[in-house]
Amino acid sequence: MSSNTVTADPIDSPEPGRDPLPEMSLLEHLTELRRRVVVSLGAFVVAMLACWAVSERIYDVLTAPVVRLLPEDADQLAFLSLTEPFMLYLKVAAVAGLFVASPVIIYQAWMFVAPGLYRRERIYAVPVVFASAACFMLGGLFGYRILFPIMAEFFLSIGGDFRQLLTVNNLFSFLLRTLLGCALIFEWPIVVFFMARLGLLTAGGMWRNFRYAILIIFIVAAVVTPTPDFATQTILAIPMLGLYLAGIAIAWAVQPPED
Repeated sequence: MSSNTVTADPIDSPEPGRDPLPEMSLLEHLTELRRRVVVSLGAFVVAMLACWAVSERIYDVLTAPVVRLLPEDADQLAFLSLTEPFMLYLKVAAVAGLFVASPVIIYQAWMFVAPGLYRRERIYAVPVVFASAACFMLGGLFGYRILFPIMAEFFLSIGGDFRQLLTVNNLFSFLLRTLLGCALIFEWPIVVFFMARLGLLTAGGMWRNFRYAILIIFIVAAVVTPTPDFATQTILAIPMLGLYLAGIAIAWAVQPPED
């Protein structure tokens, strides 16, 4: 006798720990993405306009490590085109606005991916957002307070035999590369967190490849710090090594248990 009992398709069964949320169509995904992008852009524009009001002061603070190293007769930076000061302050306001709005931008990115996560993973929302924003700002602070002054002093010492005439645009471009490079590097623990949760990284694998990581870290440090001296590269490589070791601990704590 055949049974009339219908068994549920395992594919249609909700995964353990995941909320039975309704599936979203492609159009709904795009609408949600657009909403998150609009909110992020709105936060960035508001922060940028607020920073524009004090952009001159922000620029003075950012360039202080270099200006104080210049001779008294060369402590005023130069510009080469009529529009350069305006564009400079616009860039300053944009960079400062990015740092100020980073918590909102990171939160919107998290909320976009949150519906696809397990219920137990969504409890990480607040800690991850705060940690991401803190790492981003801490990286920028490290670049400004430690790395940038050392590189500036190194390059100015080499050019001591020449007339030092720095342009505002070139100096800020160099500073911007340093700040954003360090800020992104300091996001490594957050990257490890997500990759470990997805099973793409394991603590054991990271530890076994530690010697290769050291090589890659010094290559990245050499790119971010365009100085030929090994000491300056090491100043950036040391916190990067610390971040890598912290990533091993994070991966060990959050990686899914093996079957």
